[in-house]
Amino acid sequence: MFIDPIQLMQFGEGFGTSKVGSSREIGQEAKTLAGQTVFADVFQKAINDVITTEDEYQKAKYMLATGQTDDPHTEPIAAAKAQLSVELLIQLRNKALDAYNEIMRINL
Repeated sequence: MFIDPIQLMQFGEGFGTSKVGSSREIGQEAKTLAGQTVFADVFQKAINDVITTEDEYQKAKYMLATGQTDDPHTEPIAAAKAQLSVELLIQLRNKALDAYNEIMRINL
């Protein structure tokens, strides 16, 4: 009798989405976690979020200025999202620099 192993649930990119991975996929992911790809992916995702939210803000600003929108509250919301994504990217950079400086201060 074959018993299926318990599947690990991992959250996807958006909230509320999830995927179930097999034990082989989980093992591959653990190898990735030990490497630099996760570190680079975090920064790449933050940069992509900044670009996306800035584009949404510019579009909302254009729509409001040309009178093509019925709800003027979308522009300040888009501006706040863009500002928060930039602040998140800056904080990630600051924390990465702090971690690097701490590592460099370690005496071997």
